[in-house]
Amino acid sequence: MTRIAVFGAGAIGCYVGGRLAAGGADVTLIGRARLMTELANGLRITELGDRSWTVTPALATDAGAAADADVVLVTVKSAQTAEAGAALTATRGVVISLQNGVRNAEILRAALPGRTVLAGMVPFNVAWVEPGHYHRGTSGELIVEASEAATPFVDACRAAELEVITRGDILAVQWSKLVMNLNNAINALSGRPLMAQLEDRDFRRCLAAVQREALDVLDAAGQPVAKLLRLSPRMIARLLPAPNWIFRRVAARVASVDPLARSSMSDDFAAGRATEIDYLQGEIVALAGKVGRTAPMNGKLVELVRAAEAGGRRDWGGAELLRALEATEPTA
Repeated sequence: MTRIAVFGAGAIGCYVGGRLAAGGADVTLIGRARLMTELANGLRITELGDRSWTVTPALATDAGAAADADVVLVTVKSAQTAEAGAALTATRGVVISLQNGVRNAEILRAALPGRTVLAGMVPFNVAWVEPGHYHRGTSGELIVEASEAATPFVDACRAAELEVITRGDILAVQWSKLVMNLNNAINALSGRPLMAQLEDRDFRRCLAAVQREALDVLDAAGQPVAKLLRLSPRMIARLLPAPNWIFRRVAARVASVDPLARSSMSDDFAAGRATEIDYLQGEIVALAGKVGRTAPMNGKLVELVRAAEAGGRRDWGGAELLRALEATEPTA
């Protein structure tokens, strides 16, 4: 039986760990005492299509519980990656980063010299519903960096009927996910569920604008972006501003979203946590500076999220947010 430790068990960690436990893996969730207390009577996970599992994985608050694991999944927020690496020095198993952003595996490798560290990508959204209950609200398959060392994790996922693939172009995959995740800030600032936000054409125009800006920066940097859905990132950005009836028809074939889904940044706002804006829009702004370009619309979203973290607006309408973004563009 594969021993799997999930370090930083929040929404993503509890969902993935719970599914793996339901599939027969020996899973230990490692997280803050408050969250582990919530799970003391069991972990319930649900997802699209009304599928549900209740499991009782081992629980721990100390990184030492990961020392003998065959696989350690790191699911902490990006700002905590270096701290996680320092805490996991006793682990002997393969370490897999299942985090937002593009630099976390690199940070873990620096903290864990001589260990096998692989990058991964979680395409779907998971939300906290109530104590001990997490819900997956969007579709997609896990992606992990191609390596023989990934085999125990891949096998555990398949035993749990949790979709997973391996890819050799993992950095391009991560950048593609980052481009999709540029919606996290827009969703959080809207104060709406994902489905309701995406039904608003002006919010989609906002997303298309920041995605096009990001893709232009990535092109200038010579950084490839992987195709993860049926449409390329460029095609998705072109589709987003389409009239609602066209968008609904095409989007239904590309990805599934249920009414409970919301962005992780929206959850951060609700919980009073720092967001990952520096690892999403902030990465685009930083990369733009390195290649002699600017990314003013992504920069504006950084500014608005920072203001919201400090107690500012979290109820933007689509049209007014679009005007705020367009006002950052230089006039002719």
